[in-house]
Amino acid sequence: MTASPVRVAFVLSGLAIALAGFAIATLFIGAADTTVEIIRDIRAPRMALAIIVGAGLGVSGALLQGVLRNPLADPGIVGVSGGAALGAVVAVAIGAAYGSVLAGIGATIGGVIAMAVVVWIARGRDGTEVVTLVLAGVAVTAFASAVLGVFVTASDAAGARTTTFWTTGSLALATWPSVVIVAPSLVIAVVVALTISSRLDVLSLGERAAHAAGVPVAAVRWWALGAAVLAVAAGVAVVGIIVFVGLVVPHAMRILIGPRHGGLIAASALGGALLLLLADTIARTLVSPVELPIGVVTAIIGAPIFVLLLRRTRANQGGWA
Repeated sequence: MTASPVRVAFVLSGLAIALAGFAIATLFIGAADTTVEIIRDIRAPRMALAIIVGAGLGVSGALLQGVLRNPLADPGIVGVSGGAALGAVVAVAIGAAYGSVLAGIGATIGGVIAMAVVVWIARGRDGTEVVTLVLAGVAVTAFASAVLGVFVTASDAAGARTTTFWTTGSLALATWPSVVIVAPSLVIAVVVALTISSRLDVLSLGERAAHAAGVPVAAVRWWALGAAVLAVAAGVAVVGIIVFVGLVVPHAMRILIGPRHGGLIAASALGGALLLLLADTIARTLVSPVELPIGVVTAIIGAPIFVLLLRRTRANQGGWA
């Protein structure tokens, strides 16, 4: 059921206020003494990067679920994050600086290739198949992780970042330059996503209905997939792979405001930013002074939800045997 514009505005306002309040609070949470230097140079860029990367993951998940018409789509599950991480490590291994624009470009190329391979494998006559999409994503992610491990082990440049960093994610190395590098990708992705949101609404009814309504299905699909990759790739190049945020957040936002993509994309951006900021705060304070990989925290939250969604999707489709 589609929510009223008043409800959508109320939810978006609530999310924005909650995000702003919690973002300010995180500047004063931590094991170290709260000084101006620590807030300015460590916690503030980390907070900003968590918001940007989380928003990108939320937007990417909403776009992937919409364009693929698959409730299990998530940049980490369908291989986009794995391909982006591999692309970033390859760029670093051949001379690009960690967290640079070139590393971000490498991540984007890797994410595009991974997404194209997964869609090619999973797409059938009637759209993408749920099980095939998940299995193709698992295969691409496993392959990317294996090759990533080889590069990290063999290359001095990439070896500065451990395999654990790239596969479970961390915001510990956040800096203001990395924030500046990642932010433009998110802005472009959100602009593209909002531009095509009404066409995604029509596409969700099926390709035949979209064609009948005059929607250029192929163009909308590739614009959406491109924006989904762009929203997450640059962030992966800086913080590594963070799973399940793009899966959990769009589903939660649909419960609150319904399936229309205009409001859903904005809500997923805010919700993803809030969830990742919360997960990062838990990761750096739960067992302080040791810091947990942020991907571990999001996986603990997201894995049970993924199982529930998998079972519900299977039941709705009458089984996959």
